[in-house]
Amino acid sequence: MKTAIILHGMPSKEEYFSPEGGPSQHNKHWLPWIQHQLLLKGVLAQILELPEPYEPDYEKWRSVFEQFKIDENTSLVGHSCGGGFLVRWLSENKVNVGRVALIAPWIDPTSTSVKPGFFDFQIDENLAERTGGICLFISSDDSKEELDTAKLLREKVRGLEVKEFSDKGHFTFNSMGTEVFPELRDFLAK
Repeated sequence: MKTAIILHGMPSKEEYFSPEGGPSQHNKHWLPWIQHQLLLKGVLAQILELPEPYEPDYEKWRSVFEQFKIDENTSLVGHSCGGGFLVRWLSENKVNVGRVALIAPWIDPTSTSVKPGFFDFQIDENLAERTGGICLFISSDDSKEELDTAKLLREKVRGLEVKEFSDKGHFTFNSMGTEVFPELRDFLAK
């Protein structure tokens, strides 16, 4: 059976606990839309609600993520810090997986924003060999940290496909103006 695991990013603590903050992290932006698109294709897609996303702890996120069967039939989608998490997990775990989409991934290049140790790892330059294809989605109007992360991944990961945009910001509803993300659907459908 084909499956997919979708990971959200890191909100601020204020946004997370705001009564007017809108839906929880796993129900924001394009995440529910892509889950539905995958379900329509017969892919059992899960959007994980990661613990304390405003203060990511790699071991806590890993314990939730690894509750799911992850193999060559599993596609992985990570937005922002969720994309950075996937790069670390794939670098440290020599597991064959399906397609991997890194949406505006973030690996905290300034080492100031997440719990110490979350991004203490070496990127495996060969991690693409264990995927059904890995693609970086980046927009030139995103923040410097995400653009720096994209540059690092381009330099380090052999076989990385890149889809560049100029008008999607951080791939949130506010920057895209929509919850529809056909480019991601098309990549995952290959």
